[in-house]
Amino acid sequence: MTALDRKARTAGLLYILMSLVAPLRLIYIPSTLFVSGNPGATAANMIVHETLFRWGMVGDLFVGTTLVFVVLALYRLLSSSGRSLATAMVVLGAVLPATIYFLNTANDAAALVLVRGAPFLDAFDTTQRHALAALFLRLHSEVVTAAEMLWGLWLVPLAILTWRCGFVPRILSVWLMLNGLAYIIQSVAGFAMASAPDLLETICFPLQLGEVAFMLWLLVFGAKRFPLRRTPAA
Repeated sequence: MTALDRKARTAGLLYILMSLVAPLRLIYIPSTLFVSGNPGATAANMIVHETLFRWGMVGDLFVGTTLVFVVLALYRLLSSSGRSLATAMVVLGAVLPATIYFLNTANDAAALVLVRGAPFLDAFDTTQRHALAALFLRLHSEVVTAAEMLWGLWLVPLAILTWRCGFVPRILSVWLMLNGLAYIIQSVAGFAMASAPDLLETICFPLQLGEVAFMLWLLVFGAKRFPLRRTPAA
């Protein structure tokens, strides 16, 4: 196995580990604990399943940390194809999203404090505390919608780099570009068109598998060189 292969497989392995944890807070906990339009029921679920909710916070911290190492591994792998693009990839894909993951955990922590209660919250009755907890959970969701812009933007330089590198099928580069555009559209629609996100999520889901396909390719095949087609000389 070459050094390039090891870099590719490391990036793929880290990404797969991250993708196994990310759905815990992003999908599973909201669908299991949160009751739309009913802060009291949501609060009751959070109290009964407090350990699960806390593990969701830990999961976000894990994803934010692992994300940095994933993108740095990709930088080491692809920087020879364009250092400026690779630097943009690190900023858009690691530095800013990881910071958002860590800061967004504070919204969950605030919601949990409000649900559990504390002496300094005696000025609020139970209904008010539950409503405030629902507000912080909503803020968490809105921050995720904003973060989708970065989830999409970092895939643009990644797609260009993989197109140039010569050891990833170019169909995956195109898929990554479409994946990035899907995230950007969803982020904009999440704020500009209140009724669009659910429909867009269904439409964009196949495009958003581009990242998974790319990382699985790196994990399984490593940095396999592909000869570029050349136009025959006249």
